[in-house]
Amino acid sequence: MEHLTIIPVKPEQSEELASFAKPIWEEHFTPIIGAAQVVYMLEKFQSGHALREQMEQEGYRYFYFLWDGEKAGYMGIRKDGDTLFLSKLYLQKKFRGRKIARAALEFMQDVCRRESLGKIWLTCNKYNSNSLAVYHALGFTVDRAQVSDIGGGFAMDDYVLSQAQPQSAN
Repeated sequence: MEHLTIIPVKPEQSEELASFAKPIWEEHFTPIIGAAQVVYMLEKFQSGHALREQMEQEGYRYFYFLWDGEKAGYMGIRKDGDTLFLSKLYLQKKFRGRKIARAALEFMQDVCRRESLGKIWLTCNKYNSNSLAVYHALGFTVDRAQVSDIGGGFAMDDYVLSQAQPQSAN
């Protein structure tokens, strides 16, 4: 993709990333989970403090998607044993439909090859039909449903999806 660049986010950019993420979350998730849960989840998982802690203490790696130099979205990944966990993949509305998710998948597949990881997995809200359709089109399958209490009287009602990665012949 000649328009797309994927660049790492440094821990010291966590406040910038949180500010970038907020309007994406509000636009995309408010109709699915409601404004109160969006506010709670932004503070708990997407605040500058939370993102920095994830990067510095929990092994998360964040990346911006730049489309012709403009921030189009971001993703967060973390090695989880012999798998790669896709924690976050979000795009601004105006950049959806440009195959950025496919490029992100290719990026993650390359990480899996380099780090000998056998699977990419993620969680996706059961009612997030557009994102589920994208993940299915990219070859992910549903492993199971799960409900996770995240505190504050809220729960995440998700599917766990995965995609096996071929092992290299090295």
